[in-house]
Amino acid sequence: MVKIWGGQKNSSVRLSLPMVCFVWEIAMIILFGVFIRYNEETDSHWIETRKEKNISSDLENDFYFRYPSFQDVHVMIFVGFGFLMTFLQRYSFGAVGFNFLIAAFGIQWALLMQGWFHSLDWADGKIKIGIENMINADFCVASCLIAYGGVLGKVSPVQLMVMTLFGVTLFAIEEFIILTVLHVRDAGGSMVIHTFGAYYGLAIARVLHRPSLDKSKQGSVYHSDVFAMIGTLFLWMFWPSFNSAIADHGDGQHRAALNTYLTLASCVLTTVAVSSLVHGKGKIDMVHIQNATLAGGVAAGTAAEMMISTYGSLIVGFICGIISTCGFAYLTPLLESKLRLHDTCGIHNLHGMPGVIGGIVGAVTAATATEHVYGHEGLIKMFDFEGEFADRVPTVQGGYQAAGLCVALAFGIVGGTVVGFILKLNIWGDAPDENCFEDDVYWEVPEEDEESPPPHAALEYATHMSNKLSEQAPQRQSDRFEWRSSGSQAVIFLPAG
Repeated sequence: MVKIWGGQKNSSVRLSLPMVCFVWEIAMIILFGVFIRYNEETDSHWIETRKEKNISSDLENDFYFRYPSFQDVHVMIFVGFGFLMTFLQRYSFGAVGFNFLIAAFGIQWALLMQGWFHSLDWADGKIKIGIENMINADFCVASCLIAYGGVLGKVSPVQLMVMTLFGVTLFAIEEFIILTVLHVRDAGGSMVIHTFGAYYGLAIARVLHRPSLDKSKQGSVYHSDVFAMIGTLFLWMFWPSFNSAIADHGDGQHRAALNTYLTLASCVLTTVAVSSLVHGKGKIDMVHIQNATLAGGVAAGTAAEMMISTYGSLIVGFICGIISTCGFAYLTPLLESKLRLHDTCGIHNLHGMPGVIGGIVGAVTAATATEHVYGHEGLIKMFDFEGEFADRVPTVQGGYQAAGLCVALAFGIVGGTVVGFILKLNIWGDAPDENCFEDDVYWEVPEEDEESPPPHAALEYATHMSNKLSEQAPQRQSDRFEWRSSGSQAVIFLPAG
């Protein structure tokens, strides 16, 4: 009888993974058929809508405003996050491949979950979607990919699918509470995306703690760090688009991109400085450069479209570079030794703490907003003080911003703990401790990577053969022997005949 809690693990997903993928995709097809429809800007009746609303040009379709930002965010999700996690020396397939899998499933489920909360047309019971829904679905998936970083290399693909299913569901609920019920501003998702995603993943990682992990497999090699740096650069370049993608058209979107741009730049310098300071010989740690340089973009999210000022953006980046780098150097080892919390990618330092900082910066900036800085109409537009929120003032808005941060933390920690216990059941095909951080548990790995002789063996064999041939009788001038070594392989050319 197989134990469903503890006991020996069976990492085979031959039946469970295909079943989950097939069944859940069929469920998506059915649910999309029942609920999802094009919105008015996507539907073929757009030309009639233009006439009814006196819209002069197709260029006023939201697609032309939002799609460039969507492209950038999409690249961040599938390339940036995927390659950032390839630092493990033997888990590159899992980093990029499983990132691809859960993102593809997550955006479908997110369109439904977010649609039920934000885009449901009560007249016909249908969810109307367009380009902004696509961006928001990517945002939702980002929180799940952040959580994946905390358990990278320690869970099966089936566990990741289950984790994404619950993660998207929790995200949609907390997003609705924060943005709609509390009426909080969080354009770049410091609270809704990063804080929730980080503590959701950390809570799961704590519940799934593995005491016997092989630390020798958790390191990187030269080429894996280079690949991870590719992910860093994609994320760093496109983060201004991430934080401004759904900001208000005009000055809000422009300001969000500029503030993020400056915050990221400032963060790089302090990260390099602190990385050198904390190293015994003053050297720079590539782990810090891959991760902590992005912390400024995380912290800029909530206040990105607010009038934080250009020097204020630089200050936020300055602080985040210090805190995130120190987190990697000192806090991560402490959490593992004292709290038994193994955070594979350091999501607490890149997303958790900077997300909390971003929420605090947003609350303070909102509470201190004045008509002198924003103008009367600008203040109303910035915080959407209209309708039922027309009487809200900036100081009260600051309090609600702080409440939104608490909601994100609560959903992440409590939700992650519950999901962690579900994932701990011994039915998901997760690998034993000794096989964690290994691609070949779930992936077909090319044989030559494992069977090729090391370079020194090829050199010794070639030298031996050369000496042996030189001792033989005089040869024809056409006879020749040569060897070439490339990487870990040697090619030997012997005389003809």
